[in-house]
Amino acid sequence: MTHHILTMPISAAQARTLRVGDTVTLQHRLFGIRDASYIALFDKGRTTRLDLQGHAVIHTAPNVRRVAPGPGQPAGYQPVCIGTTTSSRMERFTRQLMQQLGVRLIIGKGGMHAGSLAAFQELGGAYLAIVGGTAALETTWIEEIEDVDLDDLNPESLWQFRIRDFGPLLVGMDSHGRSLYEDVDQEVARRQAAVLQTLGVA
Repeated sequence: MTHHILTMPISAAQARTLRVGDTVTLQHRLFGIRDASYIALFDKGRTTRLDLQGHAVIHTAPNVRRVAPGPGQPAGYQPVCIGTTTSSRMERFTRQLMQQLGVRLIIGKGGMHAGSLAAFQELGGAYLAIVGGTAALETTWIEEIEDVDLDDLNPESLWQFRIRDFGPLLVGMDSHGRSLYEDVDQEVARRQAAVLQTLGVA
């Protein structure tokens, strides 16, 4: 296992160096996205002025405070608590996110499924898992909210964060066809079969 420090944005080749079980710390920039912003972009045909090419997104609808724009708060927002939500319900958007906006990495909880794994393999990307319940810690990794788009969807806007030492995050799915979540499912099935066999109901 290797620890990677990635200054965003990154290339497909850099994304392909990540393997399940590695850890990652991100620097420079991160984008927040969630259900409503996905639907607006990929179901309703809206566009964004933000450049996500080569970047990472995190599944979040952050708790923020509106303030007067100024030094340290150029978008007119301060982060209050920026946590992470479950990723699986956003599964259907992964390929479009990568093909149309150039995103390389997705950060979330709980993993994603076969469609996302195929997109990571074909396009060069990875899923980075974050520990649930760590929103207070995550918020300390965000230095400021640099910009925001689709803000009529607030808090499920498209957020641009300036970050420092965001991580470590665990590579849960990679571009080589590996998924930590599939590994766990297979191990659970194996153990279940063994238990049922000992009970004589297999």
